[in-house]
Amino acid sequence: MTELRRHPGPLIPLIAVGAAAGLLSGLLGVGGGILLVPALVLVIGFGQHRAQATSLAAILPIAIVGALVFGRADSVDYLAAALLVVGSLLGVQLGARVMHRLSPERLSLIFAIFLIVVAVSMLIG
Repeated sequence: MTELRRHPGPLIPLIAVGAAAGLLSGLLGVGGGILLVPALVLVIGFGQHRAQATSLAAILPIAIVGALVFGRADSVDYLAAALLVVGSLLGVQLGARVMHRLSPERLSLIFAIFLIVVAVSMLIG
């Protein structure tokens, strides 16, 4: 919150980025890392580490609302979701520790490679 107090100008862009992330989350099941991180870095001017950490904090309420909407439509496999949570809670701790050991440049490169691999995999498969 201190960053917002120091820079009140990005409030509207932050809300717009959040709206886009929410739209993509509801429509495609994505938005956190795929949209929020690049937008926070390129549009808002955050560093790579802050953008990734902020994205994780922002995605929680986005995901909760999306899960509630899809849950009401009987579209959620709750057992699969619970198992994903177990694995994710373990993985996020390791990932956060590793992230803090990487330079912003290396972290950006890893993130970009990940996005490219995902995009190519989806186009091929």
